[in-house]
Amino acid sequence: IAGNGTETLPGARGIYLPLNGSGDIIGVMGLYPNNAQRLQSPEQRYLLETFASQTALALERAHLAEEAERVRLQVETEQLRSSLLSSVSHDLRTPLASITGAASGLRDDDGSLAPQARRELAQLSYEEAERLNRLVGNLLDMTRLEAGVRIEKEWQSLEEVIGIALNRLEVRLHDHPLTIALPPDLPLIACDSLLMEQVLVNLLENAIKYTPAGTPIELSAHVEPGGVLGSASPGVQIEVADHGPGLPPGTEQRVFDKFYRAQPDSVRGAGLGLAICEGIIKAHGGRIWAENRPEGGAVFRFALPIEGEPPEVKTDDE
Repeated sequence: IAGNGTETLPGARGIYLPLNGSGDIIGVMGLYPNNAQRLQSPEQRYLLETFASQTALALERAHLAEEAERVRLQVETEQLRSSLLSSVSHDLRTPLASITGAASGLRDDDGSLAPQARRELAQLSYEEAERLNRLVGNLLDMTRLEAGVRIEKEWQSLEEVIGIALNRLEVRLHDHPLTIALPPDLPLIACDSLLMEQVLVNLLENAIKYTPAGTPIELSAHVEPGGVLGSASPGVQIEVADHGPGLPPGTEQRVFDKFYRAQPDSVRGAGLGLAICEGIIKAHGGRIWAENRPEGGAVFRFALPIEGEPPEVKTDDE
């Protein structure tokens, strides 16, 4: 203790007490009394030292809590990095090996390859490059979501967003008949069209990957008057349903976890597509969930709130 009324710097205006932690002094508390004589009594001095001791204990607890949180985040970061490496290393190397093999075959061809074989090697290179591009794209999208994606909401026609997503998947949907059911009075929704397009692409790609060729996929949307988002406000609900094997019981929510794959041995991928969907939908204030259909197959649903009034669209006659 130093300062007013002590043996160290007794002429000082304030009195200073060390904040003793369990292992070291963690700070100093300075007190500037209006009446310094009151602090000369043993009772007041003891009370002041007790107060300093409790303050030191509280600060030390806060510091330990911050340190524990820092260590926890560091451990989670390391676990995420390990999971990322273990999950995508094989998925990255497999298409690269296929592309390398096909490209070397075309490079070393001395004219002995038949035209059909050359086309097959070129097609293999293209398909594997596309798969690699989707994987890297998902990794980048997941990084954006983890960093806090910025939502650029504008009034959008859901029909147009769906149309753009289907154009991107035209080739991959070739083996899956697609049924679309949209009501004519579907309202405009406020959303980021690029991100919403990515949600639809990921959900449709998921249905394509996990269902046999030739089985249909159904895409529909309707207005929910209220309750779908946990409140009385209305929302738009979109569904992507398939006729595949469905989800293993108990995994309906786990499928949205990063790097989780319901059938890791039969389907290639990093397990990020549905996690990206969940991140985008939550950023829009909506929710997404999955269920098994009673007639077989799985259905993925997401709901978006209907916020505000869309702008009036004027025609040329007005």
